[in-house]
Amino acid sequence: MTRRTLAVLATTAALLTACTAEGHEDGTADSTAPKPGTLRILASSELSDMTAVFDRVRKDTGVTVRPTYMGTLDAVDLLAKGKADGRYDALWLSSDDYLRLRPDAAKKVLSETPVMSSPVAIGVKTATAQALGWKPEQVTWSQIEQAVQDGKLTYGMTDPARSNSGFSTLVSVASALSGAQSALTDADVAKATPRLKEFFKGQKLTSGSSGWLATAYKRRGNVDALLNYESVLKGIPGLTVIRPKDGVVTADYPLSSLTATDARTREDVRKVTEDLRTDAVQKLITDTTHRRPVVASVAPASGLDTSRRRELPFPGSRSVADGLLDSYENELRRPSRTVYVLDTSGSMEGDRLTALKKALTGLTGDFRDREEVTLMPFGSDVKSVRTHVVDPKDPKAGLDAIRKDTDALEADGNTAIYTSLEKAYDHLGGDRDTFTSIVLMTDGENTTGAGAGDFDGFYRRLTGTRRDTPVFPILFGDSDRSELAHIADLTGGRLFDAQSGSLDGAFEEIRGYQ
Repeated sequence: MTRRTLAVLATTAALLTACTAEGHEDGTADSTAPKPGTLRILASSELSDMTAVFDRVRKDTGVTVRPTYMGTLDAVDLLAKGKADGRYDALWLSSDDYLRLRPDAAKKVLSETPVMSSPVAIGVKTATAQALGWKPEQVTWSQIEQAVQDGKLTYGMTDPARSNSGFSTLVSVASALSGAQSALTDADVAKATPRLKEFFKGQKLTSGSSGWLATAYKRRGNVDALLNYESVLKGIPGLTVIRPKDGVVTADYPLSSLTATDARTREDVRKVTEDLRTDAVQKLITDTTHRRPVVASVAPASGLDTSRRRELPFPGSRSVADGLLDSYENELRRPSRTVYVLDTSGSMEGDRLTALKKALTGLTGDFRDREEVTLMPFGSDVKSVRTHVVDPKDPKAGLDAIRKDTDALEADGNTAIYTSLEKAYDHLGGDRDTFTSIVLMTDGENTTGAGAGDFDGFYRRLTGTRRDTPVFPILFGDSDRSELAHIADLTGGRLFDAQSGSLDGAFEEIRGYQ
């Protein structure tokens, strides 16, 4: 098994602090004791748009749905490790396809009933679709590939290693471009790899969540399209939503009972499932979320194309699925380039510095081939700038060098947050064909050097790819939430919380955005 696959499978729900609605950073629910009339549901993160539906279900059945949101692949990992036992009553993922590839997770599921569906699609700026001369009902994956090769189409998609929408998109593209007539095999992936490399040259935006992807797309304005579930794309103005003619993978959102539950809880799951499949609730679902009803008597919401498309099969084995993920991360996608701006001021002395070193050392197992990693520790000013590349020919050398520099970190000095961020942007320089980001970890407020207003002015003067480079701040120790949230908002990044969660988890969750 590859280094990247091992890292993906080692990812736990500690990564999901920012994604959980009613739970702790380790994926546990607020209370391990079940409450009568309440279902604790482990749910895919995109189901956060179902609030109106949950309210209707409560009125109809008397059962309160209490979701904890996380990425599908991470939820499956949590289930497989037994960490959901006694903490959740039901599972509601976008798809159970990946779960079925993991017997240790599949045996935890007692039943599953599809509730709604949404196919993978491409949302293209209407002006771009018109310029390409596309008729939405006729577009194929090969045409999309050709538009990318011609330099006429760029797009964003979520990280397949953390998001089922990203993984389903990857499977759809690999199946279509390989010409696979059944479930993907290793041979199909190998056959499609040259075309897939060309296809993914068009990916200019990556994300760990559909929500941030949509926000970044709107902010940048220089990406032509998004690949995601149809339901997500329908919620973004200005897109022509296309289901490629040669086939897609469809999410069917099954609500599943868990084997660890008792008879009363399973009866509550049954009541909720039945209500979700009534005509009235199916209509509410399709009208409010743009997902498709699974009950034949209910028509899809206005604007959803009802013409038939081939359903592309999911990989038939875990080894093929993991191999496809590994190929995407280390060969197909453009490489990552990240500057880690690390607070090593005097206040980091002791346990905090130990936690930082532990988190960074652990993260090295997750770095991808071809990735460029810059460590920029700071106190009263930037202390050093050390850059390493994970060379596919000798990845160990680069990873060992990162670990060595991490181990050498020392705590002293004041806290020059904004001066250090400016130097990180200066280090990035001009255009590079990479996914570029800055990660800021600090345990306190800015105390020296440039101030917030200085940095705001500095950032607004940036142009090109440097202006598009987001900062992902990590809230840690005594750092100020409002200060870091402003940096994230200004640069188009996202704030990650290691005060209520773990520093390891925050660093890992950011990986989906790099």
